[in-house]
Amino acid sequence: MRVPDEIAGEATADRGPDEELDRTVRRLLDGQLYGVLCTQGQGQPYGSLVAYAMTPDLDSAVFATQKATRKYRLLSECARVALVVDNRSALPGQLMNVEAVTATGRAHEVATGPEFEQWSRLLTDRHPYLDTFVRSVSCGLFRIDIVRYLYVTRFQEVRQWVPKRRA
Repeated sequence: MRVPDEIAGEATADRGPDEELDRTVRRLLDGQLYGVLCTQGQGQPYGSLVAYAMTPDLDSAVFATQKATRKYRLLSECARVALVVDNRSALPGQLMNVEAVTATGRAHEVATGPEFEQWSRLLTDRHPYLDTFVRSVSCGLFRIDIVRYLYVTRFQEVRQWVPKRRA
């Protein structure tokens, strides 16, 4: 997938390959089924719980939402999003061991057709119970083209990782 110039320009010079961080981010994303989608509108941030799936190269994510929601309206008005995934539920009382990753990028609604079939299959393979929901005419399917990941551990250590296709 080609990255629009305005997105590619957001990536910083810290693009060196970091295979350990790649594996760490992948492990965290694979180990969690849900994340918080962060959107914005009318000068206010919003967070929404979503079931997601990632492409094998972690270049993109996919999720679905009802069209008659604030989330859908905000996504239609502003494509810039963040997806936050963490493992705090597995580590109660162990704040210093919690890991989180924030994936930033742009969300685009996937139109019906071959591309829709590909993206919906990726999501429903991971979340089979969403099959009827995803295929509903009242549902919108969104792909996030991820620009960068920010990985946080020990409550304050932050590292950046840019997917190879974006670097």
